[in-house]
Amino acid sequence: MVTTEQIKELRDSTGISVMQCKKALEEAGGDMDKALDILRKKSSEIAAKRVDKTFGAGIIQGYVHSTYKTATLVELVCETDFVSGNEEFKTLARDIAMHVTALNPIDNATLMSQPFIKNPDVTIEGLIQAAIQKFGEKIAVARYTRFAVLEK
Repeated sequence: MVTTEQIKELRDSTGISVMQCKKALEEAGGDMDKALDILRKKSSEIAAKRVDKTFGAGIIQGYVHSTYKTATLVELVCETDFVSGNEEFKTLARDIAMHVTALNPIDNATLMSQPFIKNPDVTIEGLIQAAIQKFGEKIAVARYTRFAVLEK
């Protein structure tokens, strides 16, 4: 039997809907790690289904390193203004900008495969797939630019 506390814990850690968390926990027999794996697989399936959708909204988010010598602007796109206005979407864009500032990926493919700086257990692609599952929309990094002060 899955408890309300388990569902709440999984929802708090993933941000995914209560019903999806409950189903994953039931399928995993109450095992939190197995439920997380189930949700990851589900997010990949959802992302694959949304591949043909078009982008109609997005935001540009920036991050400036505390030294003020490196910064990044990221354009994160989605399907609707409803999602692009969401605070969690904005946080995702800022986290990706921070990641790019720190690790300086050479291109988008490299960025997607890198372990996320705040949680090396998940890649940037995994982070975006989790957001796709959470918001129910196609999401992608359209482009980014990293700036660094040239020092002698």
